[in-house]
Amino acid sequence: MLRVAEQYAASDTGRQRPANEDSLLARAPLYVVADGMGGAQAGEVASRIAVESFESGVSDATHPELALAALAQAANARIHELSRANAEQAGMGTTLTAVYVGEHEVAIAHVGDSRAYCLRDGELLRLTDDHSLVDELLRQGRLTPEEAVEHPQRSVITRALGPEGAVEVDTRSFQARDGDVYLLCSDGLTTMISEEEIAALLRAHPRLPEAGEALIAAANDAGGRDNITVVLARVEEFELGRARVADRDTGAIHDGSTTHDATVVGLPAVAPVQSPAQPLASPSPAPSPPPRRRPRSAPAGATAPRRRRRLRIPHAGALAFTLTVLGVLAAAGYLAFQNVYFIATNNRGLVTMYEGLPYKLPGGVQLYTSEYVSGVSASTFTPEQRHKLLSHTLRSETNAGALIRSIELEQVE
Repeated sequence: MLRVAEQYAASDTGRQRPANEDSLLARAPLYVVADGMGGAQAGEVASRIAVESFESGVSDATHPELALAALAQAANARIHELSRANAEQAGMGTTLTAVYVGEHEVAIAHVGDSRAYCLRDGELLRLTDDHSLVDELLRQGRLTPEEAVEHPQRSVITRALGPEGAVEVDTRSFQARDGDVYLLCSDGLTTMISEEEIAALLRAHPRLPEAGEALIAAANDAGGRDNITVVLARVEEFELGRARVADRDTGAIHDGSTTHDATVVGLPAVAPVQSPAQPLASPSPAPSPPPRRRPRSAPAGATAPRRRRRLRIPHAGALAFTLTVLGVLAAAGYLAFQNVYFIATNNRGLVTMYEGLPYKLPGGVQLYTSEYVSGVSASTFTPEQRHKLLSHTLRSETNAGALIRSIELEQVE
């Protein structure tokens, strides 16, 4: 059985666009990337609607391709209806690439030119075909890969959610393996760096947060002409019965995420703890041994026999029980930390949602992980706003996600 062992997700505005029209959802076992298009922020609206349509999760895990396609069709209908009702949003649309990690396979739904890849044994495998003019010319043999890179119409897509009342959604299932790394990205990454460079960066950075940051940095260094969205997920084989885990199929924040605790797919959802964890109680001290009884007095002149001292070895069962209790306490503490969130900045100065507690233990051990990196720089805030928003206040996931969204939409006071 598969589970998601590590994940990362972030979206960056890039260096030449005034706003970010990409949206994403990253909540194991479901991942979505949408790249909006249209004037007057209509692209942002379209991509957000697409992601919101997937927030309820996949209802039919036995037929994930059909479930993903149905969610994509529902998103298309919503976007198309809104574009017809509002002149400012007429013609808006968005790409969509969605991946669902099942028990043994990865299901994919795709429209447009955002992409899904799999890194397996160091080789990068492309799992989607672009619905773009240039990609169709390539498939027909009318363009070479070299000509496609600089083609003046390389940004023209032939299929998207929203422009038409009905849309064809490509779906497929891909047999997953232990150790696979799945990448979803908008074309702001793939038009800036080649697939060879993407593969090299993924191989060079085994930890997904480092790999994701490296991919975004490389796209920006190459010019950053578009918004850059990167979602990464590593899967591993898991034997049921070794640990209690939860499927987080339902509920997600708009635009965001990274490293979670490992998640087994296909199990009933467990409601997350929404309040800060209480400190763990220390184990009770071991009871004192009973007082040693004094030997009876020996007759006068008699020599008392010398007592041999025995080396007392703890009973193996008691030792195993103690280790088990300590392991349960440590696991409970870790899981409790994972349900507390706070807002701060990362090493690039971007507003970031963190999961855990804002502390480091001796030796540099962090009690937190990056959950979602926004495209908003803290330098855009006044000192008062920074003090209010980035003060490491502990929050629930819902509260922290809502605050991040307000920051991205410039709706904070």
